[in-house]
Amino acid sequence: MYDCRYTCLTARLNKGIPPAQVAEWAGNSAPVLLAVYARCIAGQLAGDLKQIEGIRYVPEAG
Repeated sequence: MYDCRYTCLTARLNKGIPPAQVAEWAGNSAPVLLAVYARCIAGQLAGDLKQIEGIRYVPEAG
């Protein structure tokens, strides 16, 4: 049973679903989810880097 849960949660994270949402569906907190499953997230680095390339301005808080 745990194998199915592990596979499902890992697949959701690998599809880019936000960890907070995956954690809610799993009945975990995001920190617990990421502590267990973050090392399983694969194949997103190139897309993540591309998303941040265009960031030129970060607004100040307040």
